[in-house]
Amino acid sequence: MRTVIQRVRNASVSVPEENYEASIGKGLLVLAAFAEDDTDADLEWMSRKICALRIFDDSNGVMNISVRDTEGEILCISQFTLYASTAKGNRPSYVRAAKPDISAPLYENFCSILGEHLGKSVGKGIFGADMKVSLLNDGPVTIIIDSKLKE
Repeated sequence: MRTVIQRVRNASVSVPEENYEASIGKGLLVLAAFAEDDTDADLEWMSRKICALRIFDDSNGVMNISVRDTEGEILCISQFTLYASTAKGNRPSYVRAAKPDISAPLYENFCSILGEHLGKSVGKGIFGADMKVSLLNDGPVTIIIDSKLKE
């Protein structure tokens, strides 16, 4: 499992064809991709890590508090392109990304677990849809985490 986490002042996702929109205020925009061999343990580890990341400023202006501590929100978007390989040629290959029949349930489960660790529901996109994502990056602070590398 791979994620890109961005600290945001606000973020939203819309799917005009579905008349769908979700938005958050201060918090984290999480882009998430899944591999064929991801398990519930990966989802659990990643959820705990994201909710505990100390990337929000404390009263001294030091990144020392988590999204949970700030009572912030999370918007989670599925994004299989995080597994792009550009090793050959100029057209990315996505063979390392899990197929939709595997990744769709992983995404839904991840959003649920993330909400449990955050203590409130998580905003979501629509899996597989042509989504339009907007954000106001705060900092900017952008962090990449891979559940297999644990870094």
